Amino acid sequence: MIITRTPFRLTLGGGGTDLPSFYSEFGGFILAVGIDKYMFINVNTPIVDDMIRVRYTTSEMVHSVDEVKHSLAREAMKFFGLSNGLEIVSLADIPAGTGLGSSSCYLVGLLNSLHALMQKPVAPARLAEEACHIELEILKKPIGKQDQYMAAFGGITAISIEKDGWTRVERLALSVDLVEALENNLLFFYTHETRDATAILSQQDAATKRNDSTVVGSLKEIKDIGLEIRDSIARGNLHRFGELMDIHWQTKKRLSSGITNPQIDAWYDLARRNGAIGGKISGAGGGGFLMLYCEDSKPQLREAMHRAGLRELNFRFEFEGSKVVFDIVSRDQRYHTN
Repeated sequence: MIITRTPFRLTLGGGGTDLPSFYSEFGGFILAVGIDKYMFINVNTPIVDDMIRVRYTTSEMVHSVDEVKHSLAREAMKFFGLSNGLEIVSLADIPAGTGLGSSSCYLVGLLNSLHALMQKPVAPARLAEEACHIELEILKKPIGKQDQYMAAFGGITAISIEKDGWTRVERLALSVDLVEALENNLLFFYTHETRDATAILSQQDAATKRNDSTVVGSLKEIKDIGLEIRDSIARGNLHRFGELMDIHWQTKKRLSSGITNPQIDAWYDLARRNGAIGGKISGAGGGGFLMLYCEDSKPQLREAMHRAGLRELNFRFEFEGSKVVFDIVSRDQRYHTN
């Protein structure tokens, strides 16, 4: 049995600029942080038969890899040339569709597990690129590269993407006090709404490809805001970071009509009236978690959000990426490696 633990992430700045349709023309930039909420992947090699078992919100038991309906599990197995005799079980602290990168966490965690199974450990950058290859090139998902890299690296991480797709990862060197202040001032509330990010991102992707001036212009602004967010945090000016979050949110809403709705806008306005300096909906938008930055009025803000029916998610930053936390497996001739 092999178990991997892969962190979810919060995007602090630059969200949306990591899609190929944008970065191939203008370059992308993301600032994000891993959190101590995880995707756990359990890979086992049952000796009683050669069936494939994949268990998630449903359960599959099939004879060959081509029959597997879970696209990420199927393509990960194919990537390693595995055709049968495998059991894959996933368990997550947070449900899918909440804007924290769960799909890429699943894939990165599974690839990490399969590397361990094949006794071929891999560096985080390669792990991230393998996941990007499967999601962007094989499955043709209209997504970017930040989720795979954050799942692989964790930490408070700046991700710069060149026009050719080459990706550079830089950890922000922050003092312990600054990290603690940032961690304490970020509040996270569940909206009780999940959504499929594909529709929103597909709309954004199509608009970028046809050079829609509103979408492309907004993404350029978001990239610049993301760079300023990085610089503000690095200088210890967290109040400015909060202000930039609000500017980012107002800009992000121009990317797609599905990013917000009257209820989300009402919650955000309520938060602002009760001490939040800035904030935004996590991920592509449309639901999931409402992330808020607040300095001096956190009890008041929490009470207001609680009365509005939102549930707070307590979290800490996670400075490790995907890792193997358990590895005891009977490796038979089906998985012999040279």
